[in-house]
Amino acid sequence: MAVDLGNFINEYYINPIIHDTGYNPINTITWAIILGLSLFGVVKLLDKLDVTVDEVFIFAVSPYIFVGGSLRVVEDAGIVAAPFKYLLITPLIYLFIFFVCVAVLMLSVGLQRAIHINYYWPFATAGVAWSALNVWLLYQTAPSFNAGILALILSVAVALSFAVYAIARLLNFTLLKDRVNAFVLDGQLFDATATSFGLTFLPYAEKHVLPNFLIEATGTAFVMYPLKLMVTVPVLFIIDQYLKTESKNLVGLVKLAILTVGLAPAIRDTLRMTLGI
Repeated sequence: MAVDLGNFINEYYINPIIHDTGYNPINTITWAIILGLSLFGVVKLLDKLDVTVDEVFIFAVSPYIFVGGSLRVVEDAGIVAAPFKYLLITPLIYLFIFFVCVAVLMLSVGLQRAIHINYYWPFATAGVAWSALNVWLLYQTAPSFNAGILALILSVAVALSFAVYAIARLLNFTLLKDRVNAFVLDGQLFDATATSFGLTFLPYAEKHVLPNFLIEATGTAFVMYPLKLMVTVPVLFIIDQYLKTESKNLVGLVKLAILTVGLAPAIRDTLRMTLGI
C-alpha cells in the first residue's frame, strides 16, 4: 500500500517537476484545488495588512508575474543547476514567487506606515528591478536574439486585443470596460499568441492537459484563440455577476490568478523564442 502510494506520488507529482514534463490530469486538478484554497488564506493576510486588491494592486503585482515567467526561462536555459532549479519549475515556482512577493509586500506596507509612502511604489519597483535582472542575465547567456519574433508576437497580441475591444464596444458589451477585466483578457490573448506561434513555427510542445487535447483534436495550435475567449470572457462575466457581493479582495485575487496563469506562460514562451532557448 505504502509502495503504491509512493509510486503514485512520484509518477504524478514529483517526476513532472524533476523532469519538467508538464502537467497530467491528476496534478492539474490537485494544483487547481490548492490554488483555490490558498486564495482564502491570502485574503485574510491582505485584510490584516489593510491592503485592497484593486486595480492599483493588480498593476503593482504584475512585475512579479514577469519575474515568474522569466525565471522559468532561466531554468530552461540551464543557468541554475539541481536541486535549486526545481524551485523554478511549476508549481514550486509559484510558491517561491508567492513567498518572496508577500515578504516584499509586508516590507512595503511597513514603509508606508513608517514614512507615509504609498506601498505600491516600493512594491512594484522591487518587482521591476528583479525582472530587469532576470532579463539581463538571460540576454548575457542567450545563444541569439530575434527582435523580429518579439515584435511579431507583441504586435499580433495587441492587434487582436484591440479587435476584441472594438467588437465588444460595437455590441455594447460592458464587461471589458473594466480595466482589470481587460488586462486579464490581454494576458490570455498574449498567451494564445505565444503558444500558437511557438507550436506552429518552432519546435515547442504544449504541456497543459486541455490545450494539448484540443490542439491534437483540431490539428492546429491556433485553436488557443477561441479557447481563451470562450473560457476567459464567461468566467469574468460570472465573477462580476455572481461574486460581486463577496469580499472585494477575494474577487480581485481570483482575477489575478486568472491573469497569472495566462500572462506568466506567455512571457516565458515569448522570451524563449526571442532568445533562442
